[in-house]
Amino acid sequence: MSTSPSVAGWDCHVHVFDAAAPVLAGHYRPQTRTLAEIEVRAAAEGVSRLVLVQPSVYGCDNALLLRALQAGAGRHRGVAVVDADLAEAQLDALHAAGVRGIRFNQVSPVGSSQSPAEALQRLAPRLLERGWHVQWYVRRGDLPALLPLQRETGLVFVLDHLAGIEAGTAAGDPAWDSLAALADGGAWVKLSGWYRLGANPPLFDAMHVPLARVAGLFGGRMVWGSDWPHTSLDPAADLPYAATWRPVPAVLTAALADAVRREYPLQLYG
Repeated sequence: MSTSPSVAGWDCHVHVFDAAAPVLAGHYRPQTRTLAEIEVRAAAEGVSRLVLVQPSVYGCDNALLLRALQAGAGRHRGVAVVDADLAEAQLDALHAAGVRGIRFNQVSPVGSSQSPAEALQRLAPRLLERGWHVQWYVRRGDLPALLPLQRETGLVFVLDHLAGIEAGTAAGDPAWDSLAALADGGAWVKLSGWYRLGANPPLFDAMHVPLARVAGLFGGRMVWGSDWPHTSLDPAADLPYAATWRPVPAVLTAALADAVRREYPLQLYG
């Protein structure tokens, strides 16, 4: 993974954890994984800007996310999980720290407890005012439900982990039609989470076919994320950081892969 020295490389999906922080019951208990640790790993691969995504285990308590963004001194951006009734002053504080979107998690056991439709009705005007997007972690069968929300709110949607399109997803699967409609409506997609989609590390070759089709739908609205520290994998495996990038240049042209890493993130986070 190489990056021009004049333009920063971006990793648009990482998490930080503190083992001492309170977590929601019913899910994993994370080990401490710090901002400094991922900064060192990323820098070795030419990446100096990170998007810190609020982990599901912390719910709407974004304190750790805020501390990490502040420690980054403006280099990084964040995606928070918020309650629909969050006060304006708190939204402003998140924005000042570098938050540029909110996330709904419909996959993890302790994902979003609030109804996304109801929450967005109340949040949409405030998100639009701040230029924030809405990030979705859903299964591919859930994609149709996002279409009316995208139309009604006018918000930019960002689809986590290849929009839930798994390795081996059939060419005629109905999810492709929903995904094409979301792309036509201006949605973005994250090229990330291969091991969540049925592909084996460290090569993830099984993702090449679906990745190519997704790229054909989204074009210039794609960003890449390592999903470090890979909470769904055995920590002892210690997946090499660069392995999560490998499918992107294997499938995309060199120019498009470079834009995914450097140019396109600026439109969402810069």
